[in-house]
Amino acid sequence: MWSQGRFRSKKDPSGPADGQDGDDMQAFAAKTASLGFPQIEINYVIPPDGVETLLETNHVSVSSVHSPCPRITVKDGRKSDALNLAATDEEERTLAVERARASIDIANRAGASLLVVHLGGIDRAIFDEERQLRRLYDSGTHDGEEVEALRRSAVDRRRSEGGKFFPQAKKSLAEIAEHGAANGVAIGLENRFHYHEFPDVDEQHELLADYPPDVVGFWIDIGHVEVLDRLGLVPRHRWLNELADRCIGSHVHDVDGLADHRAPGHGTADWDHYRDKLPPHIPRIFEINQKIPENEVAGSIPFLRQRGILPPA
Repeated sequence: MWSQGRFRSKKDPSGPADGQDGDDMQAFAAKTASLGFPQIEINYVIPPDGVETLLETNHVSVSSVHSPCPRITVKDGRKSDALNLAATDEEERTLAVERARASIDIANRAGASLLVVHLGGIDRAIFDEERQLRRLYDSGTHDGEEVEALRRSAVDRRRSEGGKFFPQAKKSLAEIAEHGAANGVAIGLENRFHYHEFPDVDEQHELLADYPPDVVGFWIDIGHVEVLDRLGLVPRHRWLNELADRCIGSHVHDVDGLADHRAPGHGTADWDHYRDKLPPHIPRIFEINQKIPENEVAGSIPFLRQRGILPPA
């Protein structure tokens, strides 16, 4: 994520800044190592040539891959990360599974044993209720009758509409997990940023019950936990209080208001909770956006050591 647009290729110095072309992944890997990070997660925005470069670099190793990787344009013109693993359209769902399986193959080549998966959602669009809750939150209104009514409506809508899509998500997971198990790659189901997306805490329990921990586990994204808690939709403490024993990886980033992917130490995440509840053995992936300066990225390591999220140096 942090690489996007920061490392313009000499061949294409004015190329697009969306991770599609023109980023020098060798320069990114070298810079990452110099900032104190020995491993990386290959993000789903990286195009095929960038992925190949990261597989070949000797600056860093690969801890995990974020599906669907690499980012390609599929036959209907969409980017691969726009495909919904919970789609009711079977052609789209099958194509999304195909891209996840290709991501497992990338992880296998990289020597990484973990694949992060977004399991899809109810259609593709954010609920209107959530959009209004976000506007109210940003304007300073965090509680009250209007907020409570929107929360209830969002919960009811998810309950009524999810039944068409969740079985599709389960079907996709089964197909992905089979390929992952055959290749020694565990599937990490990430909690999501938007309320219409799968899985919520109860769905995570249901999904994990079907698999042993070395095949499918819970991947916690701290920023997403914080945002949905602040909107009053999913309590933050439920995730690790209930699922820590199935947690196999983490995305660590801070949250300023409802803006996530900030460098740890530059927001208001509940770090004491994560210190107490994050399993010590799981990887901490710093999922920080491309706008964050180098000094804040590097400063994330001592900050999280001081807060007990990382072990002492």
